[in-house]
Amino acid sequence: MDKLKKNGPEEIVFQGKIFEVVKQPMKVGDKDIVFEMVRRSPGVRLFIVKDKQLLLTKEYRTELDGYDYRLPGGKVFDRLEEYLLALKKGENILTHAKQAAKKEAVEETGINILNIYHFYTAKSGATVDWDLFYFVAEDFEELPQGQSLELGEVIEVEWKDFSVAREMCIDGRIKEDRSVGVILKFLENKKSAK
Repeated sequence: MDKLKKNGPEEIVFQGKIFEVVKQPMKVGDKDIVFEMVRRSPGVRLFIVKDKQLLLTKEYRTELDGYDYRLPGGKVFDRLEEYLLALKKGENILTHAKQAAKKEAVEETGINILNIYHFYTAKSGATVDWDLFYFVAEDFEELPQGQSLELGEVIEVEWKDFSVAREMCIDGRIKEDRSVGVILKFLENKKSAK
């Protein structure tokens, strides 16, 4: 079976503040095709952990017209052009993601991360280029001033036992499906490490 191979430069069809639509000429065997995809700056998610509890945020999401439990996190770069420039310069995106994770922890949870490590990177798929970097923080301090939310953010912070977090993944209270999979992997790793 022939694999897809790039067959010429990509064409940016649309570019907005956060994402762009790209057409990439491809070749598979002796056939030429056009591969379309959406590229977006990566995001970060945080496992903030203490005493077999996971910190989750209860966040109002406009796309759901309601609340969703999720891991704290956000964008690595505020604008797509910042991300593309970092790629062009050959910068380590994981380093940028680590800094963004610490920033998001302060903003969304009121927690200053003292030590953090990379746990997993979730790829979105072939037609959507949008990585999510997952980090774990077990060494942190709560800030006396608490959260510093952006305009329009409605976020409550809740600690959940690992068993409750697992149930929330399964029963749909956590709706971000990529995170559901990574949370279950994380909890399974914690269970296996006993």
